[in-house]
Amino acid sequence: MLPARQRPGLGHDPLAAYDYHLPPERIAQVPARRRVQARLMVLGRAGQVLEHARVAGLTRFLRSGDLLVVNDTRVVPARLFCQKPSGGRVEVLLLAPASPLERLADGGEVHQALLKSHRPLAAGQELRLPDWPDRPVKVLERGPRGWARLSLPRPALELAEAFGQVPLPPYIKRPQGPGAADRRRYQTVYAARAGAVAAPTAGLHLSPELLAALERRGVELARLTLHVGYGTFAEPSPADLAAGRLHAEWVDLPLATCQAVARAKARGGRVVAVGTTSLRALEWRVGPGGVPRAGAGWCDILIAPGHRFQAVDGLITNFHLPRTTLLMLVAALAGRGRVLEAYAEAVERGYRFYSFGDAMLLI
Repeated sequence: MLPARQRPGLGHDPLAAYDYHLPPERIAQVPARRRVQARLMVLGRAGQVLEHARVAGLTRFLRSGDLLVVNDTRVVPARLFCQKPSGGRVEVLLLAPASPLERLADGGEVHQALLKSHRPLAAGQELRLPDWPDRPVKVLERGPRGWARLSLPRPALELAEAFGQVPLPPYIKRPQGPGAADRRRYQTVYAARAGAVAAPTAGLHLSPELLAALERRGVELARLTLHVGYGTFAEPSPADLAAGRLHAEWVDLPLATCQAVARAKARGGRVVAVGTTSLRALEWRVGPGGVPRAGAGWCDILIAPGHRFQAVDGLITNFHLPRTTLLMLVAALAGRGRVLEAYAEAVERGYRFYSFGDAMLLI
């Protein structure tokens, strides 16, 4: 990756270059009735719009020898609602629920979280889960923008499964809270390893039937794990952007996936990442010949225009929020100006945006 001073778009306010206008009615509130019915804009790596299709038509654009790499993280119902001693409600979003900061002798854990309350909470306060009032959640430390360090009475994954709600993004409105359909559809069909607080949304469009059809066509499938975490909610600081890093997220890249990338490159196939998370993980671990190295660790790579892609040849992704590093990553593949033109065309043609919206294939 080029040093920050050589990368375009990283000026005084680097995210300002990735702003665009989106009418509120273009923000998808529910997914397509069937996963593969979502629309698909096919965009060439040189920036030209090639076709408007449906996700079901991926079999037309991917060919024998290609490799799809998916992120098999599983979304945890990580949003809990606690009460103050006064009775006031506090929303708790557990961050990195599979990675405790500390395990406690009484069976609890120390975790990071985001807190939302009408009045600020101080370190030392105790919160109660309404269904488990005799085991308090303790606020150990407070930080900016709602960040907190909490002592939990039981492991975070256990509490989330017992008491939590699906952590839908704030732009998806559910006055009565997420329902059973959200719990099913805000999850990929291949989700396996619990740990994410947001879905790798590009994968929400893939169905078992479509994956089987791609396999019959000769498209190989490989998996990795990136647990989507705090970086999804926090705007990176100017210092982080200048340094080319994001908030770290846990990645596990299996040897079998690295071998699959090597085979695809050897036979002349294309490596297509399903989602920005898969792409970041592959490029973070890349080694000689564009083949990633197997291993696990905390990925903090920022991909911006000027990045030289080595592992990945293509990307399936959703339409992203303005002023985000996700949009910056897409621009690194196809050029900032052309990507913003494609987004404007998507708005004009009635595409649906964000997590439950339509998709784009860059190839």
